[in-house]
Amino acid sequence: MHKIVFSDFDGTLTYKEGLSPIFFDVLSLLESKKTPLVIVTGRSLSWGHFLLTHFPYLTDVIVEGGGTIVSRTGKFITEECLISDADVKRLADFCVDFKLKFPNTPLSVDSFGRKTDRAIELHDLQGGMLFSDIEAYLREKNINYSTSNVHLNFWCGEVSKFKAVEHFLKLKGESASDCVFFGDSLNDQTMFKSFKNSVGVANIKSVMDLLQYKPTTILTGDENVGPWGVLNYLKKTM
Repeated sequence: MHKIVFSDFDGTLTYKEGLSPIFFDVLSLLESKKTPLVIVTGRSLSWGHFLLTHFPYLTDVIVEGGGTIVSRTGKFITEECLISDADVKRLADFCVDFKLKFPNTPLSVDSFGRKTDRAIELHDLQGGMLFSDIEAYLREKNINYSTSNVHLNFWCGEVSKFKAVEHFLKLKGESASDCVFFGDSLNDQTMFKSFKNSVGVANIKSVMDLLQYKPTTILTGDENVGPWGVLNYLKKTM
Protein backbone atom coordinates (compact mmCIF):
# COMPACT_ATOMS: atom_id res chain seq x y z
CA MET A 1 0.00 0.00 0.00
CA HIS A 2 1.29 3.47 -0.89
CA LYS A 3 0.64 6.48 1.37
CA ILE A 4 1.18 8.91 -1.53
CA VAL A 5 1.68 8.31 -5.25
CA PHE A 6 4.05 10.77 -6.92
CA SER A 7 4.24 10.85 -10.69
CA ASP A 8 5.82 12.71 -13.55
CA PHE A 9 3.25 14.06 -16.02
CA ASP A 10 4.41 14.14 -19.66
CA GLY A 11 4.98 10.66 -21.02
CA THR A 12 4.01 9.08 -17.70
CA LEU A 13 0.44 10.20 -17.08
CA THR A 14 -0.02 11.47 -20.63
CA TYR A 15 0.19 9.65 -23.94
CA LYS A 16 1.59 11.34 -27.06
CA GLU A 17 1.53 14.71 -25.28
CA GLY A 18 -2.17 14.44 -24.41
CA LEU A 19 -4.43 13.11 -21.69
CA SER A 20 -6.03 9.75 -22.39
CA PRO A 21 -8.97 8.00 -20.69
CA ILE A 22 -6.41 5.92 -18.77
CA PHE A 23 -5.41 9.01 -16.78
CA PHE A 24 -8.96 9.18 -15.44
CA ASP A 25 -8.82 5.47 -14.62
CA VAL A 26 -5.67 6.16 -12.54
CA LEU A 27 -7.47 8.96 -10.70
CA SER A 28 -10.53 6.76 -10.09
CA LEU A 29 -8.42 3.92 -8.70
CA LEU A 30 -6.51 6.20 -6.34
CA GLU A 31 -9.69 7.92 -5.20
CA SER A 32 -11.27 4.55 -4.43
CA LYS A 33 -8.23 3.70 -2.30
CA LYS A 34 -8.17 7.19 -0.72
CA THR A 35 -4.55 7.56 -1.84
CA PRO A 36 -3.34 11.05 -2.86
CA LEU A 37 -1.73 11.64 -6.24
CA VAL A 38 0.90 14.37 -6.42
CA ILE A 39 2.00 15.22 -9.95
CA VAL A 40 5.68 16.22 -10.12
CA THR A 41 6.23 17.94 -13.44
CA GLY A 42 8.40 20.28 -15.42
CA ARG A 43 5.28 22.08 -16.55
CA SER A 44 4.63 25.67 -15.55
CA LEU A 45 3.10 27.26 -12.47
CA SER A 46 0.07 28.13 -14.59
CA TRP A 47 -0.29 24.43 -15.45
CA GLY A 48 -0.26 23.68 -11.72
CA HIS A 49 -3.25 25.96 -11.28
CA PHE A 50 -4.99 24.32 -14.26
CA LEU A 51 -4.51 20.81 -12.87
CA LEU A 52 -5.84 21.74 -9.44
CA THR A 53 -8.87 23.59 -10.76
CA HIS A 54 -9.85 20.98 -13.36
CA PHE A 55 -9.22 17.75 -11.43
CA PRO A 56 -10.93 17.97 -8.02
CA TYR A 57 -9.17 14.90 -6.60
CA LEU A 58 -5.76 16.63 -6.90
CA THR A 59 -4.84 18.86 -3.98
CA ASP A 60 -1.07 19.34 -4.50
CA VAL A 61 1.09 19.63 -7.62
CA ILE A 62 4.85 20.15 -7.77
CA VAL A 63 5.70 22.18 -10.88
CA GLU A 64 8.65 23.66 -12.76
CA GLY A 65 10.84 20.65 -12.00
CA GLY A 66 10.52 21.21 -8.26
CA GLY A 67 10.62 25.01 -8.15
CA THR A 68 7.14 25.53 -6.72
CA ILE A 69 4.50 23.55 -4.83
CA VAL A 70 0.92 24.53 -5.65
CA SER A 71 -1.75 23.43 -3.18
CA ARG A 72 -5.53 23.71 -2.93
CA THR A 73 -7.60 23.85 0.25
CA GLY A 74 -11.26 24.13 -0.61
CA LYS A 75 -11.51 26.98 -3.11
CA PHE A 76 -8.20 28.55 -2.13
CA ILE A 77 -4.94 27.89 -4.02
CA THR A 78 -1.56 28.69 -2.49
CA GLU A 79 1.96 28.65 -3.91
CA GLU A 80 5.21 27.87 -2.13
CA CYS A 81 8.27 28.98 -4.08
CA LEU A 82 11.31 26.86 -3.23
CA ILE A 83 14.00 29.22 -4.49
CA SER A 84 14.98 32.70 -3.32
CA ASP A 85 13.68 35.98 -4.70
CA ALA A 86 17.25 36.71 -5.79
CA ASP A 87 17.31 33.56 -7.96
CA VAL A 88 13.90 34.42 -9.43
CA LYS A 89 15.25 37.87 -10.41
CA ARG A 90 18.53 36.47 -11.72
CA LEU A 91 16.59 34.13 -14.00
CA ALA A 92 14.43 36.97 -15.31
CA ASP A 93 17.51 39.07 -16.02
CA PHE A 94 19.21 36.15 -17.78
CA CYS A 95 16.19 35.69 -20.06
CA VAL A 96 16.70 39.23 -21.36
CA ASP A 97 20.30 38.38 -22.28
CA PHE A 98 19.24 35.02 -23.73
CA LYS A 99 16.79 36.65 -26.14
CA LEU A 100 19.55 38.96 -27.36
CA LYS A 101 21.97 36.05 -27.79
CA PHE A 102 19.45 33.74 -29.52
CA PRO A 103 16.85 36.04 -31.11
CA ASN A 104 15.44 33.26 -33.31
CA THR A 105 14.91 30.78 -30.47
CA PRO A 106 11.63 31.54 -28.72
CA LEU A 107 10.83 30.51 -25.18
CA SER A 108 7.97 28.05 -24.82
CA VAL A 109 4.44 29.43 -25.04
CA ASP A 110 3.91 28.60 -21.36
CA SER A 111 7.01 30.47 -20.19
CA PHE A 112 4.86 33.54 -19.48
CA GLY A 113 3.23 31.42 -16.76
CA ARG A 114 6.54 30.28 -15.22
CA LYS A 115 8.21 31.71 -12.12
CA THR A 116 11.19 29.57 -11.11
CA ASP A 117 12.28 28.32 -14.55
CA ARG A 118 11.82 28.91 -18.27
CA ALA A 119 11.51 26.45 -21.13
CA ILE A 120 12.31 26.01 -24.82
CA GLU A 121 10.26 23.63 -26.95
CA LEU A 122 12.46 20.74 -28.08
CA HIS A 123 10.98 20.93 -31.57
CA ASP A 124 12.53 24.42 -31.82
CA LEU A 125 15.95 22.86 -31.17
CA GLN A 126 16.07 20.31 -33.98
CA GLY A 127 19.47 21.49 -35.11
CA GLY A 128 22.14 19.73 -33.06
CA MET A 129 24.50 22.69 -33.33
CA LEU A 130 21.89 25.09 -31.92
CA PHE A 131 21.20 22.75 -28.98
CA SER A 132 24.94 22.55 -28.27
CA ASP A 133 25.35 26.33 -28.51
CA ILE A 134 22.52 26.93 -26.04
CA GLU A 135 23.85 24.31 -23.61
CA ALA A 136 27.30 25.92 -23.77
CA TYR A 137 25.80 29.37 -23.10
CA LEU A 138 23.81 28.08 -20.12
CA ARG A 139 26.95 26.51 -18.65
CA GLU A 140 28.95 29.69 -19.27
CA LYS A 141 26.38 31.73 -17.33
CA ASN A 142 26.06 29.11 -14.53
CA ILE A 143 22.41 28.44 -15.36
CA ASN A 144 21.13 24.97 -14.49
CA TYR A 145 19.18 23.00 -17.08
CA SER A 146 17.66 19.64 -17.95
CA THR A 147 15.48 18.11 -20.64
CA SER A 148 12.06 16.49 -20.42
CA ASN A 149 10.02 14.85 -23.17
CA VAL A 150 8.93 18.22 -24.50
CA HIS A 151 11.20 20.96 -23.14
CA LEU A 152 14.69 22.14 -22.39
CA ASN A 153 14.14 23.75 -18.98
CA PHE A 154 16.59 26.12 -17.29
CA TRP A 155 16.65 27.80 -13.87
CA CYS A 156 18.74 29.40 -11.12
CA GLY A 157 19.24 28.02 -7.64
CA GLU A 158 18.86 24.53 -6.20
CA VAL A 159 15.83 22.99 -7.88
CA SER A 160 15.10 19.31 -8.33
CA LYS A 161 12.10 17.03 -8.25
CA PHE A 162 13.54 15.08 -5.31
CA LYS A 163 14.35 18.21 -3.27
CA ALA A 164 10.75 19.38 -3.67
CA VAL A 165 9.27 15.95 -2.89
CA GLU A 166 11.50 15.64 0.18
CA HIS A 167 10.29 19.04 1.39
CA PHE A 168 6.67 18.11 0.68
CA LEU A 169 6.95 14.84 2.64
CA LYS A 170 8.46 16.67 5.61
CA LEU A 171 5.51 19.07 5.63
CA LYS A 172 3.09 16.14 5.55
CA GLY A 173 4.96 14.11 8.16
CA GLU A 174 5.25 11.16 5.79
CA SER A 175 8.15 8.88 4.87
CA ALA A 176 9.40 8.32 1.32
CA SER A 177 9.61 4.61 2.06
CA ASP A 178 5.81 4.49 2.17
CA CYS A 179 5.39 6.20 -1.20
CA VAL A 180 6.04 5.45 -4.88
CA PHE A 181 7.20 7.57 -7.83
CA PHE A 182 6.56 6.99 -11.53
CA GLY A 183 8.66 8.56 -14.28
CA ASP A 184 10.03 8.16 -17.77
CA SER A 185 12.46 10.98 -18.50
CA LEU A 186 15.90 12.46 -17.94
CA ASN A 187 14.56 15.09 -15.56
CA ASP A 188 13.28 12.32 -13.27
CA GLN A 189 16.82 11.22 -12.39
CA THR A 190 16.98 12.95 -8.99
CA MET A 191 13.97 10.84 -8.01
CA PHE A 192 15.48 7.67 -9.44
CA LYS A 193 18.71 8.38 -7.57
CA SER A 194 17.27 9.11 -4.13
CA PHE A 195 13.74 7.69 -4.01
CA LYS A 196 13.71 4.04 -3.01
CA ASN A 197 10.38 3.08 -4.61
CA SER A 198 10.71 4.43 -8.15
CA VAL A 199 9.09 2.94 -11.24
CA GLY A 200 9.94 3.62 -14.88
CA VAL A 201 7.05 3.12 -17.30
CA ALA A 202 7.91 1.14 -20.43
CA ASN A 203 8.62 4.13 -22.70
CA ILE A 204 11.60 5.00 -20.52
CA LYS A 205 13.53 2.65 -22.80
CA SER A 206 13.98 5.54 -25.25
CA VAL A 207 16.32 7.32 -22.79
CA MET A 208 17.61 4.32 -20.82
CA ASP A 209 21.13 4.58 -22.25
CA LEU A 210 21.28 8.26 -21.25
CA LEU A 211 20.23 7.73 -17.64
CA GLN A 212 22.99 7.91 -15.05
CA TYR A 213 20.48 6.86 -12.39
CA LYS A 214 17.76 4.33 -13.21
CA PRO A 215 14.46 3.55 -11.47
CA THR A 216 14.24 0.66 -9.01
CA THR A 217 11.57 -1.04 -11.13
CA ILE A 218 11.47 -0.84 -14.94
CA LEU A 219 8.26 -1.85 -16.68
CA THR A 220 8.37 -3.37 -20.15
CA GLY A 221 5.94 -4.11 -22.99
CA ASP A 222 3.46 -2.01 -24.93
CA GLU A 223 0.85 -2.66 -22.24
CA ASN A 224 2.96 -0.66 -19.77
CA VAL A 225 3.60 2.48 -21.80
CA GLY A 226 2.85 5.75 -19.96
CA PRO A 227 -0.41 5.81 -17.98
CA TRP A 228 -1.12 2.14 -18.77
CA GLY A 229 2.05 1.22 -16.88
CA VAL A 230 1.07 3.40 -13.93
CA LEU A 231 -2.40 1.86 -13.77
CA ASN A 232 -1.18 -1.72 -14.13
CA TYR A 233 1.48 -1.31 -11.46
CA LEU A 234 -0.94 0.31 -9.00
CA LYS A 235 -3.52 -2.44 -9.53
CA LYS A 236 -0.91 -5.02 -8.56
CA THR A 237 0.47 -3.18 -5.54
CA MET A 238 -2.55 -1.54 -3.88
